[in-house]
Amino acid sequence: MFNTILSFAVQYKYIFLFYLVIILLLYIKRSKLVTQGKVIILYRMKFGLKFIEKISQKYREFVILLGYIGVGAGYVGLIFISYMMISNLYKLITVPAATSGVALVLPGINIPGVGILPFWDWILAIFIIATIHEFGHGVVARAHNLKVKNTGLVFLGPIIGAFVEPDEKQVEKQKDIVQYSVFAAGPFMNILLALVALLLLSTVFTPLQQGMVEPTGFTFGEYVAVATEMNESYPAESAGIPLNTPITKVNGQPISKFEEMAEELYCHSPGDKIQLSTANQTFPLILANNPDNEGKSFLGIQQIKNQYNIKEKYASGISKWAYFFVAWFTGFLRWLFLLSLGIGLFNLLPLPIVDGGRMMQITMHKLKGKEKGEKSFRNISFFFLIVLVLSLVYPWISGLLW
Repeated sequence: MFNTILSFAVQYKYIFLFYLVIILLLYIKRSKLVTQGKVIILYRMKFGLKFIEKISQKYREFVILLGYIGVGAGYVGLIFISYMMISNLYKLITVPAATSGVALVLPGINIPGVGILPFWDWILAIFIIATIHEFGHGVVARAHNLKVKNTGLVFLGPIIGAFVEPDEKQVEKQKDIVQYSVFAAGPFMNILLALVALLLLSTVFTPLQQGMVEPTGFTFGEYVAVATEMNESYPAESAGIPLNTPITKVNGQPISKFEEMAEELYCHSPGDKIQLSTANQTFPLILANNPDNEGKSFLGIQQIKNQYNIKEKYASGISKWAYFFVAWFTGFLRWLFLLSLGIGLFNLLPLPIVDGGRMMQITMHKLKGKEKGEKSFRNISFFFLIVLVLSLVYPWISGLLW
């Protein structure tokens, strides 16, 4: 037992150290902390207010226009993420083999289908995302001559974020379109950041990294769990293909990356026989039916990674460091894209504590009046809160019960 605890502590030592530092800082600054709702801790500052003022006034017309564009994008995002949350929960309940599309993305935790988020990538990405998000709120507010009183840090359990605090009384007196643009600005900036990260990833860093390596096949780190009523595993597990072992051939033909495997699977149907080969062994298997896409073939693998060898000229000296940077930044951009898009869309959910909730509240007040509108908004936000909680805990509960 002691060895297990010690191993766990060593594995996540940087995470423990980071939160220890945060707890010490909160204790030192305890006199300046403000608690809201008994679970949210705010630390108010004036950091960045001069920069927000400078940008908002220098590019005022452009910022206002971008804010109005953000309103349209924000409502599209609100509808999209609301539909996806409901659809995800429905699939979880009705499809036993389905995996949740909702998860807390914390460092060191294995995220099904994505991988393990490195601690320092998480710290850097969250800092950039939070700064861009709150920068968006503050700049749009100041462009409309609304007072921004404070910036600061917010703590909700292990979740750390930032905030910009416009004068709420001034905001409430503005036209609806102005209020929408202020609230939508943060998520909209996160979505734009995600698009920039994706553009850099797809046009610059991924091609650059691929030019520095020789692909040698692909591996997978997990089998997909089967539905509880099924007696057999999915094909890869049934065939006994070892985890994290490079697959180098399909049906006797050499492959260098998973994309080539995917093209081969596209030409096959459930029930077809194929052979996958490692360096030392060949595994015959029968393709299964994809639980998420009826009629498509399925291996039952996840955490897929292409394997490669670094080209000789990038294996030493300055070139080695150049490759190290390109490889790290490529991985970081992938996480920045996923986190920024996910956080941006999450903030558009119609919940009271996020921007989408504020937008929905304004809409309900406009459609039904303040009293009836507020009641409708609370019903909507409560419904989506239940959907969110169930999406997070249902896989865990169903795993315990079945």
